[in-house]
Amino acid sequence: MAKTEQILDYEQIRELSALCLEHSTIDPSLYEKYNVKRGLRDINGKGVLSGLTKISKIESSKMVDGKSVPCDGRLFYRGIDIRELVDGFIKDDRPGFEETAYLLLFGKLPDKRELANFTRLLAESRTLPTNFTRDVIMKAPSKDMMTMLSKCVLTLASYDDNTDELELSNVLRQCLNLISTFPMMAVYCYHAYNHYECGDSFYIHYPDPNLSTAANFLRMLRPDKQYTALEARVLDLALILHMEHGGGNNSTFTTHVVSSSGTDTYSAIAAALGSLKGPKHGGANIKVVQMVADLKKNVKDTTDREAVSEYLHKLLHKEAFDRKGLIYGMGHAVYSISDPRALIFKRFVKDLAVEKNRMEDFALYSMIEEDAPKVIASERHIYKGVSANVDFYSGFVYSMLDIPEELFTPMFAVARIVGWSAHRLEELINVDKIIRPAYMSVSDPLTYEPLESRP
Repeated sequence: MAKTEQILDYEQIRELSALCLEHSTIDPSLYEKYNVKRGLRDINGKGVLSGLTKISKIESSKMVDGKSVPCDGRLFYRGIDIRELVDGFIKDDRPGFEETAYLLLFGKLPDKRELANFTRLLAESRTLPTNFTRDVIMKAPSKDMMTMLSKCVLTLASYDDNTDELELSNVLRQCLNLISTFPMMAVYCYHAYNHYECGDSFYIHYPDPNLSTAANFLRMLRPDKQYTALEARVLDLALILHMEHGGGNNSTFTTHVVSSSGTDTYSAIAAALGSLKGPKHGGANIKVVQMVADLKKNVKDTTDREAVSEYLHKLLHKEAFDRKGLIYGMGHAVYSISDPRALIFKRFVKDLAVEKNRMEDFALYSMIEEDAPKVIASERHIYKGVSANVDFYSGFVYSMLDIPEELFTPMFAVARIVGWSAHRLEELINVDKIIRPAYMSVSDPLTYEPLESRP
């Protein structure tokens, strides 16, 4: 069936949609009346405590004289400050993805032997079933890479003889295989779409077992397989900074919820992918790039701070870009004063901008980062500070790496699959109850009417 073929009565669908709206809308005042934490957050935006984890920790406030006071954000992977972790492998001039994955999954930093063995294990797992690329990826390609990635993950279950076995070593095997193959599936899905839907050349490069995850991604993506050392380093850093962010982010919480039902690994990860796909979670960096492109189109001189500030005001007034009233890449559900990931990232973004001759763009991003919080503060009554989040720079980095926008959110998944895997293992090890929060019914009682007497 062609994509454009219509088989539904859309007038009827619109009428039914109106019924949904009429009978499913809940009076917002009832949430306050019954003390319901909308979005599992309190009135100050702080998440409701719903679980315990050893995997990562986020700090955005500290207690001063008995009061919670915002502070510079800090992120810890298994108790280690992300800044120290990054400085460690940058100082040694080596990739950190594999080492960080080991830390998150197993709770300790690997020694040289453990790291070498784990890196080899990931390389050996970096393979897809025979004809999988042809039979699954190349058939029915789509611009929606996240849906394609979900299809691949669910289809992999059909090739696993122990799909539903929840014994720890089996689940770990499945997770390691997904961590290893996510970059392949993401890149191959893009190439299939780019060939069949866009008419460009089609090529498939196999991963090199001697390369890091980040280097392999660039190698598989590019026609000539070429990349610079700085490109691989910055992409490696991007993957590490997106790898994990506490148990409460939407996709990781989804992993916990779905895993608690006792379902298989592939179903749990597909659910997490569905969550990450949402623009309120994993799609923000695309919006940042598109927003900046719109700014450059509508502001004649992007070095004019006043003109740029005027555009930012227009964004908040729903007079520019997508008219949603948002400055994308600004603010975070947890951090207020600073997002540590954004601060780490920016140190290397400038180096890449120099190599790519994009310093004018870097200057513009820096100007927006500095002025947007002031503009937001002048226009909005907010309960906490606003600063640039990691998505503010990640889209800019991906564009400099010539990664197509269709792969921006899958790049997030390529990194976060490690965190999801660690949390799935933690859920299965520690919890034996299905996650089931309560919902209060606020519907009015109705009496059943026979069909013949209904108006």
